[in-house]
Order: sequence, then C-alpha cells, then structure tokens
Amino acid sequence: MLWFQGAIPAAIASAKRSGAVFVVFVAGDDEQSTQMAASWEDDKVTEASSNNFVAIKIDTKSEACLQFSQIYPVVCVPSSFFIGDSGIPLEVIAGSVSADELVSRIHKVQQMHTLKGETSVANGSQSESSVSTPSNSSEHNNTSENCQSGNVELRKTPPTSPDKKSDSAAGGESSGHATVSQEPSGCSNQRPTEDLTVRVERLTKKLEERREEKRKEEEQREIKKEIERRKTGKEMLDYKRKQEEELTKRMLEERNREKAEDRAARERIKQQIALDRAERAARFAKTKEEVEAAKAAALLAKQAEVEAKRDSSTRERSSVARIQFRLPDGSSFTNQFPSDAPLEEARQFAAQTVGNTYGNFSLATMFPRREFTKEDYKKKLLDLELAPSASVVLLPAGRPTTSMVHSSSGDFWTLLGTVLYPFLAIWRLISNFLFSNPPAQTSVRTASVESSNLASASNSEKREPVRKRVLEKRGEDFKKEGKIYRLRTQDDGEDENNTWNGNSTQQM
Repeated sequence: MLWFQGAIPAAIASAKRSGAVFVVFVAGDDEQSTQMAASWEDDKVTEASSNNFVAIKIDTKSEACLQFSQIYPVVCVPSSFFIGDSGIPLEVIAGSVSADELVSRIHKVQQMHTLKGETSVANGSQSESSVSTPSNSSEHNNTSENCQSGNVELRKTPPTSPDKKSDSAAGGESSGHATVSQEPSGCSNQRPTEDLTVRVERLTKKLEERREEKRKEEEQREIKKEIERRKTGKEMLDYKRKQEEELTKRMLEERNREKAEDRAARERIKQQIALDRAERAARFAKTKEEVEAAKAAALLAKQAEVEAKRDSSTRERSSVARIQFRLPDGSSFTNQFPSDAPLEEARQFAAQTVGNTYGNFSLATMFPRREFTKEDYKKKLLDLELAPSASVVLLPAGRPTTSMVHSSSGDFWTLLGTVLYPFLAIWRLISNFLFSNPPAQTSVRTASVESSNLASASNSEKREPVRKRVLEKRGEDFKKEGKIYRLRTQDDGEDENNTWNGNSTQQM
C-alpha cells in the first residue's frame, strides 16, 4: 500500500485535485491493528487501490488522530474511512478484515464514487442547458418578430430537445441572417441586435447571477451551520453547567449529611460518657469500702513482700561473716568466714596470723562489751551475732578487758588527756629504755591510744547535738541568701510574707 507521507490537509488537497477517494486508516498497538495493517499491505489490496485513492495512516496517540476524531468519530481501533469529494464517508470498516474482504470493499467504494461523479456531471449539464434554452428561445422569438415586421418569412422549426433547440436556434439565426442578407431592404437594420457579443454578455450575466445565488445559498447554509454549532455548543455548556451544579449540590448534601452523622455520633459518645461516669460513680460509691479494704490488703501484702525480700537479702548477707581482728598495738586485719562456722575457726585463723607475738590470747567484743569463753568458741558465728560483720579484739592472757577500755565521762577528762599526753609519751620513751617489758608497754600504749580514740568518739557524739542546736539557732538569727549569711531584722518576716509580680512591684 502506498501511504501518503504528508499531513492530513495536504492529503485532502491531493485527493480533491485528482478527484480520488480519501482513505484514512486509524491504527493502534493491539493485535487487530497489526492484522489490519497486514491486510492493507497485501499485493491485491495495493493493486486494487492504486488508482483513484489517496490513503494516509495515522496513529491513535498522535495529534492528527485527535483532530480527525473531532470531525469523524473513531468508534473502535482499528478503523478505515473511505471519504468522497463532498466529505461524506462512503464506507467505514471497523475492526480487522481479511485482504479479500478489503478488496471487495475497495471495489464497492470505487463503484459508488463513479456513480456519484456521473450523477454530478449530468446535473451540471442539465442546469447549463436549462439556462441557455430560455435565452435562445427569446432570441428566436425576437428575430421572428423582427422579420415579420420587415415582411420576411422564416421557416418554423419542429419542437426538439433543449440541446437541439439551441442548435436549431443557432441555425435559424444563421438562416435568418442569410435571408436577411438576400433581402437587404427588409432586415438590414436588425443585424446589430443579433450580434454574438450581446448574446455572450447576456449568458455571462445570467451565469453570474446563478453563481451569486449559489454563493448566497452557501452563505446561508454556513450561517445556519454556525448557528446550529453555536446552539449545540451552548447546549453542551448548559448541560455541563447543570452537571457541575448537580455535582456540587450532591457534594454539599453529602457533606451536610456527614456533618450531621458526625454530630449525632458525638452526641451519642457524650451520652455514653455521661452514662459511664454515672455508672462509675455508682460503683465507686458502692465499692468504696471494698476498694479501701483491698488497698489495705494490697499494702499489707506489699509490706510482707518487702519484709520477705529484706529477710532473704539479710539471709544472703548473713551467709558470710566478715570479722575484723584488732590487735593490742592498734593494727588490724580482716577475713571472711561462713556464718555457720564456729568461733574456734576464727580464733585459729587469728593465732596463725599473729603467731606467738601475744602468746595465749582470747577474743572479745567492745560493743557490746563481751569476752568469749571456751563454751562460746564451739558456737556458730551467726548464733554469737557476729554475722554479717563484726569487730573482735585480741586480748593477751593475764590482762582484763577493762584495761583495754578507758571510758571518759566528759570534756574534762578529754582536756586532761590532751594536756598530759606529751608527758605520757616522754614517760613511755624513758620506760622503754629503762625497763625490759616491751609487751606491757605496748599494751599500755595501745590502751592509751584506744582510750583517746574512745574519748574523741564520745566527745564527737556529744558535740553533734550541740552543733545541730547551734545551726538551728543560727537559722533563726541569720538569713541565708545563697552562700551569704546576714543578720535578721524586724522587716525580714514581712518581706517573706509579701509577694512580688513580674515588674518587681511589691504586692501585699
């Protein structure tokens, strides 16, 4: 198939110039379009459409197809349009057909196009003959009248067809002219009126009038078409406007309905909340005592659980006893024993550690004051309340426990010990050189150190409440602002009771 390579307007112009049928093949990307394109490319179809056909192929996605579909609606794809000279489709093939069917359709379109062409030619010749016949007859009548007035007799012609009548009229004119030329005395004055130029002008004028009438008719038809087009466009616009108004109205109604549903749902929720609150208040009023009892039971259970945890943690801590051994010279060492181990095991460990430095010794605790006996060495550390931790003093044999503790009963003895301590130190130094009893001196020194430590501890315990009372009194006598203390005045109490706003203005 020889497809036209230009645009649609150029193809239409080419078809009008050659008087051919304008063929438009609208193809897509589907399988039917491929089959129809193969049918168009068949050799038989190409041979059948080689004459009197101008064919163009357009794609459905192109701009040309969009413009074409505005004039000729494309119902399905593929489609083949056979358009005549007047712009009316002679044949439309929808879908895909075989090559033989397409050839038969092409022959049918050729016959229709040929018949339309002959009909249009016959109508044109008939109109021209009808235009020329009255003029010739009128001229013939005028000539016969002129000849009768000039005493010239002409032969009457028999009635014939319009074409023959025009020929006979022309022949009559020529014969009349010959007769007039034979009789110059009768018709010599009528020659200028029968001149050919006058007849041509008359015919030309009538043809121009007919053309003007046709042009006016075409203008009237165009005006009517434009009016119809505008009317259709206005109706379409009105229809679209009505559709938009209906759509807007439906949307507004839908929105109002949704708002009403939301409002009703909110009211239902509020009512349900109010009912729930009322039920909750009623249940709370009825079961308040039960709730309080349950809370008390839960509190007791929680306390029991806490105590159980505390007991378990205490038992875990009490599984190991940490014993600190304090020596008479002031030094100490520490070791851990199982809580169910006997005290004898701790004594053996202390004997292995100190060796024979202190000879035979016993164990004692200072708080509470207690010296362990032989029966106590067989008891467990847990039973002796030495777990989880305890401090044990090693007492050499032959020295009572009271010699290791020198309690002070007041600030006087502390002051006296502080004053006499240098002299006691000098005395210990001299006694170390003069006397040969180092263990006793060591024990005395240890006892003095322990007594001084105990005195300082008791002194610190007595000073602690005094310090608290001083701080409490200072809080009453002084006013603290950051890290700065200043004396209180009578107006300080009033300042503390006053308030201040953001503009540093006092408000009573």
